[in-house]
Amino acid sequence: MLKGHFGSAGASIEFGAADCLFPVEELDATVHQYRDAQLALDDVDGASVIVVAPTSLATSHLLTGHAITAIPVESLPSAVQTQITDTIDAPIETFELIQIGKWNSSSSNHSLAEFADA
Repeated sequence: MLKGHFGSAGASIEFGAADCLFPVEELDATVHQYRDAQLALDDVDGASVIVVAPTSLATSHLLTGHAITAIPVESLPSAVQTQITDTIDAPIETFELIQIGKWNSSSSNHSLAEFADA
């Protein structure tokens, strides 16, 4: 079962303060996306995850459409770790992953025929 860490995250950084993480394809760090990111996030407690949070409708739309991404904190260059440390209240060493993007929670499939009588 997939679980999001948006409700249980140990910290969050606003999208604008996370500019050092974008574009993730150019980041000099280990970057897990899609299923690999989901598996990495499932393996850690929410309290050890930093989520990138939207600050407006536009950033919310961008993050919702962004591939679910998990970045191990220890793999980030020290300059990026320092920039993130300046935006959170706890030492960065207490976190394992940074989560970018959000996936929809699991739900059962329904046929459109089920809704014909609605």
